[in-house]
Amino acid sequence: MHNSVNSLISIKKEIQEINKNVTLIAVTKTFNIEKIQPIIDCGHNDFGENKVQEAYDKWSNLKNTNKNIKLHLIGKLQSNKVKFCFPLFDYIHGLDSLKLADKIANEQVKKNFKPKIFIQINIGNEEQKGGIKEIELINFYEKIKKDFDLNIIGLMCIPPFNDNTTPFFSKMKKLSELIKLKELSMGMSNDYIEAVKNSSTFVRIGSKIMGSRS
Repeated sequence: MHNSVNSLISIKKEIQEINKNVTLIAVTKTFNIEKIQPIIDCGHNDFGENKVQEAYDKWSNLKNTNKNIKLHLIGKLQSNKVKFCFPLFDYIHGLDSLKLADKIANEQVKKNFKPKIFIQINIGNEEQKGGIKEIELINFYEKIKKDFDLNIIGLMCIPPFNDNTTPFFSKMKKLSELIKLKELSMGMSNDYIEAVKNSSTFVRIGSKIMGSRS
């Protein structure tokens, strides 16, 4: 059996011992389809990509032939790339501005396709990261609901890398309860167990499944 498949199976098992209702996203950015194929063959359906163009080149044909595959855009979405996103991406993990909300709303009408969307929170208040500040969340969410017909399903964060991530995850859990959104996209290769313990429902795991990127 392929190494990535073994890793995937053992991580799934680990997660399911804590919570059976977590979606494991295998992050496949920079990996070619030959490397990804064994994971598809073992029945895994959720994959994460960072770049729209790379995802388009890799996944367009596969998604046409395998309707079970769900693609998650986990990188920053620039507004000029929105027109290439649908129906390729089923989930957008990084809504962080009203301008982007407007572009997505227009595009989903044109394409007659409505992706599931997470609002990204800059939970560590880091200048280099995308996401809205937590104090802006209620106003941002209310405005999105009022002005745009988007399918917002939850919140997403990437906590500061070197810190203990548990307090950030716990804060995210409180924010999602505050605005009554069920889904939480948080947790990566180094901290997914903590994330799942704090109610994460989508974890994004790359290197721990795929191996290190060249």
